[in-house]
Amino acid sequence: MNERFLEQRLQIDPPPDSAPQEHYHIEATESLVERTLRSLKHNDLFAIFDLQGNFNGGPDGPDGLFYKDTRFLSEMRLTLGGAEPLQLGSVVLDDNGAMAVDLTNADLHGPSGRAWLQRETVHLSRFKFLSDNSSYERLRLHSYSVIGRPVSLVLTFDADFADLFEVRGEKRAKRGARTVEVTSNCSVEYRYSGLDGIVRRTQIHFNPPPRSLSENRAEWSVDLDEASQQTILISACCSIDDSKAQALPVVPAFRAMRSGRARAQRDRVQISSSNPQFDAVIARAWSDMDMLVTATPYGSYPYAGVPWYSTIFGRDGIITAIQMLWAAPYLAKGVLTTLATLQATEIDAVADSAPGKILHEMRGGEMAGLGEVPFKRYYGSVDSTPLFVMLAAEYAQRTGDLDTIRSIWPNIRAALRWMDEFGDMDGDGFIEYARMTDQGLSNQGWKDSSDSVFHSDGRLAQGPIALCEVQAYAFAAKLGAGKLSRLLGDIDLAEELERQAEQLRQRFEEAFWIEELATYALALDGQKRPCKVLSSNAGHCLFAGIASPERAVRIAEQLLGSSFFSGWGVRTIASGQARYNPMSYHNGSIWPHDNGLIGLGLARYGCKSGVGTIFEGIFEAATYDELRRLPELFCGFTRRRRCGPTSYPVACSPQAWAAATPFALLAAAIGCDIHHDADELVLSMPMLPRFLDKLTIRNLAFGESRVDLQLARVDNDVTAAVLSRSGPARVVINK
Repeated sequence: MNERFLEQRLQIDPPPDSAPQEHYHIEATESLVERTLRSLKHNDLFAIFDLQGNFNGGPDGPDGLFYKDTRFLSEMRLTLGGAEPLQLGSVVLDDNGAMAVDLTNADLHGPSGRAWLQRETVHLSRFKFLSDNSSYERLRLHSYSVIGRPVSLVLTFDADFADLFEVRGEKRAKRGARTVEVTSNCSVEYRYSGLDGIVRRTQIHFNPPPRSLSENRAEWSVDLDEASQQTILISACCSIDDSKAQALPVVPAFRAMRSGRARAQRDRVQISSSNPQFDAVIARAWSDMDMLVTATPYGSYPYAGVPWYSTIFGRDGIITAIQMLWAAPYLAKGVLTTLATLQATEIDAVADSAPGKILHEMRGGEMAGLGEVPFKRYYGSVDSTPLFVMLAAEYAQRTGDLDTIRSIWPNIRAALRWMDEFGDMDGDGFIEYARMTDQGLSNQGWKDSSDSVFHSDGRLAQGPIALCEVQAYAFAAKLGAGKLSRLLGDIDLAEELERQAEQLRQRFEEAFWIEELATYALALDGQKRPCKVLSSNAGHCLFAGIASPERAVRIAEQLLGSSFFSGWGVRTIASGQARYNPMSYHNGSIWPHDNGLIGLGLARYGCKSGVGTIFEGIFEAATYDELRRLPELFCGFTRRRRCGPTSYPVACSPQAWAAATPFALLAAAIGCDIHHDADELVLSMPMLPRFLDKLTIRNLAFGESRVDLQLARVDNDVTAAVLSRSGPARVVINK
């Protein structure tokens, strides 16, 4: 072990009675629940609108147009006849490709107080979409009666070029210089020269030209008596260099965006059922995945979530790919090749990196570039590395793509070395974490809040900390890497990895099992004392397969009991535990992806009724969302009759691993297991939750085969039928 590395990991531990300083907390002076927001995303560009299609950003909220972690438009507000229009409707299209808003005029009064325009005379539609680095809007006005005078249409706008971390609440002592210029009668350019030496531009273009145009205001005088329908086109192009990037014309830009989405939908698995609401949830989940998957220089990657995490996250991408693997293995390939390219090669205390470690987070904003936050390339997650190896093994089993495995095999070997050397700081066989500087994340598992790892009396655990689920991931990673070694012809390495996995399993059972709680400890602290807390982390031990069958059954009973299961899902921390708070981020809330992995774990150990219980709760939670979308998380309050789940105030929506959760739970329910080498699809103990009487899966491809399946509930049993099949595939049903 590198002694300097060990010293860096240990030197900043806080005293036992103090909480580590919380960095990068998302400020919540205003709940996002209070304001219904709409989001669009295309590659590295995303936008957050209010219901009228406006941006009301600045200090008031996260609204705006963001490109590579910077807000390029912070304000864009529309008035008609000097007044805010009246809302008629506001929707995001089913495929997330565009936002459509319907507005009408309010009653407009002259100086005498008399109304010169009755409300609901003019229909104003706003159609908004994103393509590459530009946003587009088509404004269309239509009059349904004679007005007698032109109507004023005013658009105000601004660009603050706030770094995303500023929007989240971080304060900066100094910023770069911003200028704005009216460059023609139909365009305005905002320019920000950052402290990082990078020039960022927002170019706004209007067609037709406004009657008057200033640095932050455009006004048209629209005569709807002359032509009852008129159209205005607006584009905003974002660029990060000294070149003069230009937005495409609206029609070609829209076609390019739509063709990209059509390519994503081609040849995908089609899922339908007897329940239209479930079909809507699945359709939205597919659309969210299409929207979040981003073309990066390293490959296609599912960005974690909008608005706060629209970038590459290692853990999130891997878990998303695992949940989607049966239906969309191409996601796993992009995640693996991207993270292999970005794998750490050196010790860097600020980045919390060491050779072989897999990325946690990557940011492209000014603050990251300057080191004001450590996330330019940040490696402070303890679980991304074993999860990376897990995903590689599962991807190989699903696809047989040994060419990709061979290309990243040096990265897999480096990840295994990190697990044994830098990950296991004291040589006890467990992977621990401790941040290397006080800028880093104090907790580095998926529950990375500063207060998320604690003892039964509420005292925060002091590091280095060994989380239970990380040991489970390491166990699965070594078994999986052993299988890969056999496929690549290295039998000696395979046997050594299998031996190490078994040793780890035995040590884990001895050190982490808490008999009086009938579960595994949340973690071991730096003194190897177990954190005797009932947490959902134990469910991940089922997912990874490290739990003994007898103990897995007991954990399943715990997770499905009333202290954990709220009626909507499994809480992160059981009620009654120290620090339990159903409104907290990690200590009592409900995370869909957490439930998805638990569902896969229950299925692994044959607890199919538990899968059905979780699946039903998570599905019904999604039906209460207007868009039939699962958010990043929601509060852990006990379910009440005729009420939906309680929203979390700053949850991301959409979020990749939340969108992937219905696919994971569906795979867990029907027992879907694909073996490429055997050209075989196995359905183990297939079941359907109570909200599904019939399920049809079409175009499920593996090897040289494609299969259409139909499952149906008959009394208390489920029947499965192969509707069509091409290729040599075998479909095996194990009851």
